[in-house]
Amino acid sequence: MPLSPDDKIGPKPILEMRGISKTFPGVKALNNVQLTIYPGEVHSLMGENGAGKSTLMKILSGAYFADPGGEIRVNGQPVHITGPLSAKAHGIAIIYQELSLAPNLTVAENIYLGRETRRGPAVDRAGMFAGCADVLARLGATFGPRTLVGDLSIAERQMVEVARAIHAHSKILVMDEPTTALSNRETRRLFDLILRLKAEGLAIVYISHRMAEVYELSERVSVLRDGTYVGTLPREEIRPESIVRMMVGRDLSSFYKKEHGAGSTGRPVLEVAGISDGKRVKSGSFTVHAGEVLGLAGLVGAGRTELARMIYGAEPHTAGTIKLNGKQVAFGTPGEAIDAGLVYLTEDRKAQGLFLDMTVGENINLGVIKRDATFGAWLDRAHARRRSVAAIKAMTIRVPGPDMPVGALSGGNQQKVLLSRLLETQPKLLILDEPTRGVDIGAKSEIYRIIDELAKRGAAILVISSELPEVVGIADRVVVMREGETVGEVGGTTGIKITEENIMALATGVDMGVAA
Repeated sequence: MPLSPDDKIGPKPILEMRGISKTFPGVKALNNVQLTIYPGEVHSLMGENGAGKSTLMKILSGAYFADPGGEIRVNGQPVHITGPLSAKAHGIAIIYQELSLAPNLTVAENIYLGRETRRGPAVDRAGMFAGCADVLARLGATFGPRTLVGDLSIAERQMVEVARAIHAHSKILVMDEPTTALSNRETRRLFDLILRLKAEGLAIVYISHRMAEVYELSERVSVLRDGTYVGTLPREEIRPESIVRMMVGRDLSSFYKKEHGAGSTGRPVLEVAGISDGKRVKSGSFTVHAGEVLGLAGLVGAGRTELARMIYGAEPHTAGTIKLNGKQVAFGTPGEAIDAGLVYLTEDRKAQGLFLDMTVGENINLGVIKRDATFGAWLDRAHARRRSVAAIKAMTIRVPGPDMPVGALSGGNQQKVLLSRLLETQPKLLILDEPTRGVDIGAKSEIYRIIDELAKRGAAILVISSELPEVVGIADRVVVMREGETVGEVGGTTGIKITEENIMALATGVDMGVAA
């Protein structure tokens, strides 16, 4: 059963947030929320986008003020956080998903930013360089205090943020989606660092949509839903089905959708044979049928995205053949692929998919803007608006209307806007590259429903995903890539069950006892 926040484990709490509420005009963002954190624990905070996680943390950081009536205690003492500097004075540091470093300054200057040491009227840079060398060494940094932050990788910049928090003697560290832009290797290094900080007594509040990370790191998990506190699970009760039930109010059994039938009995829509770019992809071969969801799995670097981009015409291929509806094709541009009924959902919606400074309606209509042109020049804006309003309703995009900038939406709603744009072209084949990356549990469930509905209507769908539970949950068959080649298949007529173990056996080349 979920714990009450007052159930004491081990030492006394370092942080207690009691009865926290926050009201914006017309919206109750938080309602009587509780959170209790202990020294030396990783405490994950989970909930759908819009559940109130960010609002709660912004109150903790001093960016927002809570409604009257709540209380925040640090080390058992009531505190009044009046702003970000006040939060830092109480030992609270937050590392946001969008890092807040100055790239034109050195590592030391970023660590000391706002707390610079001086020798007379001048900034004592030499003293600052020496003063943060120990904390960098303690964290195992491979760069020095004189290094320009702009020359560091995302993972290294994140380490600078951690170093800044530790150097300021923070005791409570909040990490908001810290692995979003990291590779697997960088993620592992971050986890090692988190475990070292935990062992030193630091309290870490970890916010992530990635269930595997939460399970690996957390002593406890607290869940918010619709601005209210649902409960807290201790380590021994942290299971995906329990967390999902608390987050969305329903069982995991209703999470994945696979109601579209056998799939592979339909006609071949896409046939790929021996396709290669002479670099990352050595040989890719598979077939996708009408009404089928085909998963494409493999370890990071296996060549899945590169293979998809060649099919779509975004990258050239040097060998092999592609057939669409039985006809051999070689798209020179993505526009040619779209005109032929093939669309591609990029894995990086912000950099390669959406126009963040444009409205929801403009993004939805971009792919079919020619349909609204009269005499080749005049746009029927009323028709475009009706289309975007209908798409918002059909995709349950949580937005007041089509005029809102798409950059202001949550990750899940942004993904549904991008999907809406693709679907307006009425495609027969969809390639979805990491379709649920960075979106919350509720949005994932809705995207799975959309994929299932498309398959029911006869669309052929290729899903590339690094989340094995997702692949197992939605795919009729799974083709696996390893080191640039398609090396095997599970499900369908193979007689081999679609399981995480069987997929990993093919992806790693290790005999794990593939089960029929």
